[in-house]
Amino acid sequence: MLKLPLSLTILLICATTIMTCLYSPFAHAANPEGKINIVSTVMNSDDYQALSATKMYPVPEAGMVQHILTLPALNNEQQYLLEVQIGQQKMVDCNKVRLIGEISSLSLPGWGYIYYQVDNIIQGPNTLMMCTEPKKEKFIVLNKSMTQPYDSRQPIVFYLPEGTDLRYRVWETASDYVFSGQ
Repeated sequence: MLKLPLSLTILLICATTIMTCLYSPFAHAANPEGKINIVSTVMNSDDYQALSATKMYPVPEAGMVQHILTLPALNNEQQYLLEVQIGQQKMVDCNKVRLIGEISSLSLPGWGYIYYQVDNIIQGPNTLMMCTEPKKEKFIVLNKSMTQPYDSRQPIVFYLPEGTDLRYRVWETASDYVFSGQ
């Protein structure tokens, strides 16, 4: 084991701490814990209240739920992506289960803002294997994840059928582009 003088050890610990803070994901976000705090608002037709940033969007119809994601401003937003998954919690066994539905991208008339809507979700095909394990609850994703550039200028609005969940996460680029073959 290599023994270092105490002053050099302290210097290395300080440098490591500074580098960790500079290069850890989301350390430069507005939150001291390094997390990005996305505000998620969920309203149905019964408890709908127009918010100032989203009052121009339609009121959710009966049987639909409006999900609003409000992203905080970040430095270098072009280095981030937002991944969104729409799906349902289901009790499943070892078989593969799918959901069927269409995610429509609609434009808000007169504003040009985009919002997303899923009118209907039904149980899709699944495999029929014999399973020995008990059923467990699992989030089943409709189609596949949606990824889009991180943009805090306008909330992201979704209209989903009741009983449908929306989950999300933020990705940060790990490196610069590298050209193939070089």
